[in-house]
Amino acid sequence: MKEVKKFGVLLLAIFAGIAYYRYAYVPKHKTPPGEMAYVMPQNLPIVNTTAVIRNVIGTLHAGQPVRVIQWFGTWARVILPDGRRGWVEQKYLLDAAQHNQGTAILKEVDRMQAQAAGHTDDNANVHVAPSRDAPKITEFPANQPVEVYNRRVVGRPSSSTQTYKDVWYLVRGSGDAGWLLGRFVDLDIPPGLGNYAQGINMVAWLVLDTVNDNGRQVPQYVAADRIGEEDADFNHIRVFTWWVKHQKYVTAYVESNLTGYFPIAVTHIGGVPYFRLRLVDDEGHKFQKVYGLFDTITRVIGTVPGWTSDAMPQPASRKRGQS
Repeated sequence: MKEVKKFGVLLLAIFAGIAYYRYAYVPKHKTPPGEMAYVMPQNLPIVNTTAVIRNVIGTLHAGQPVRVIQWFGTWARVILPDGRRGWVEQKYLLDAAQHNQGTAILKEVDRMQAQAAGHTDDNANVHVAPSRDAPKITEFPANQPVEVYNRRVVGRPSSSTQTYKDVWYLVRGSGDAGWLLGRFVDLDIPPGLGNYAQGINMVAWLVLDTVNDNGRQVPQYVAADRIGEEDADFNHIRVFTWWVKHQKYVTAYVESNLTGYFPIAVTHIGGVPYFRLRLVDDEGHKFQKVYGLFDTITRVIGTVPGWTSDAMPQPASRKRGQS
């Protein structure tokens, strides 16, 4: 009887070991042999064997296609376009579906306006969606310059009663785009606006137009700030114009108490720069508010229902009897 119990315990241990191995080491998304995979990191060594003692025979680069011809544990044997063969760790390869998702995101941000710019402060994984569980499509090294296109605040599952939230940025850098945790991004405030970012969280800035200052074109900006702990992307805006005489920026317009979300959009009509904000009112209704910069004067043009229309506000109809 004791031997049966020991055998049962041994079987449980074996099955537990197999389950742990499959969970921790076996890749979740294997590219079928014969199909193409794509390199995820900026640089990926390709080695001659999976043995402990192995030699690096080359280096692959982010986005490079390789054909998988064999699997061995967590290793993939690949063949390169030039015919060379070697081994790489599977976790650094994307299957075709993941690669296509990354390409789709890159095309998406190509149609968007960057809201801010910065750099990564550490190595950071880039995902196809704003979630820690979403597939990775690349990784950025520390000090990678990035452009920020959007922001999401996402609840994080927690076993405690306290709710944790992650802030995610949709970014582009080094030919790739995707979502990464906002804590990995340090924003780089444009020269000349640094003094206006002291003690305030400037989260976006878009160029409205430029001013000719003795032959050099100096940008003028609409900037968005987030004051306090807010889930909204911004709650305060400022317009900065360039004062040629004193060689500095001045605050030409300020508006507070907004509930705003990226992206802010800038357009030019008849030589006039306009910008529109995506806002939410106190009742939760979405609308856009459109502004124009006329020389150094910012004027509110009007509002547009919803966030999808790119129409300009219609002028208010005249009251009866008004000339």
